[in-house]
Amino acid sequence: MIIPFLYDGPKSAAVTLLLAHGAGAPMDSAWMNGFAEGVGKAGVRVARFEFAYMAARRQGQRKPPPKAETLMDEFRAAIEALMAKTPLLIGGKSMGGRVASMIADEAGVAGLVCLGYPFHPPGQTEKLRTGHLEALKTKTLICQGTRDPFGTRQEVQGYRLSKRIALFWLEDGDHDFRPRLKVSGLTLADNMALAIAKTAAFAGKSAAV
Repeated sequence: MIIPFLYDGPKSAAVTLLLAHGAGAPMDSAWMNGFAEGVGKAGVRVARFEFAYMAARRQGQRKPPPKAETLMDEFRAAIEALMAKTPLLIGGKSMGGRVASMIADEAGVAGLVCLGYPFHPPGQTEKLRTGHLEALKTKTLICQGTRDPFGTRQEVQGYRLSKRIALFWLEDGDHDFRPRLKVSGLTLADNMALAIAKTAAFAGKSAAV
């Protein structure tokens, strides 16, 4: 299977980060473009790919997002097709990061990056998606807005999560890290810059271990 990748960052980078998109936006959305370009400029080789349902939308087919569990094989295939010659980290935006988290341990990757992890559906805090995160062995970075409806700071602080998971909170950020300027004095660019810098630093340290 041929998987088209989008690349950012130097080909000579010491580490590669493979990212998947979220449930509703493609791999080349403005958000994904900005994040990948930023991490690439920080010296990390970033590769992006699309799940089949999203690729089908480009052909005019109306494909709803499938259950995250059904996308694990597609992520595995992307890892294999990428054939990274440097230490590899995997992750993604929202659902993409969730799928990556399900296969990270078995894939033996150097690290995992989740950008706005969907800890639960909005308004359904009882439907947690954290079971596999309790025993996760892969070194993990989760960048999360403090008011993310998929898991606020107040909610997530009460969850049982693996000690291998580091949470990086983006002040007043929503699921896309967007803060309310009048409340926080911050802009989306401010929070994105922080998430990009944290991810690049995490990637570098993970590759060095």
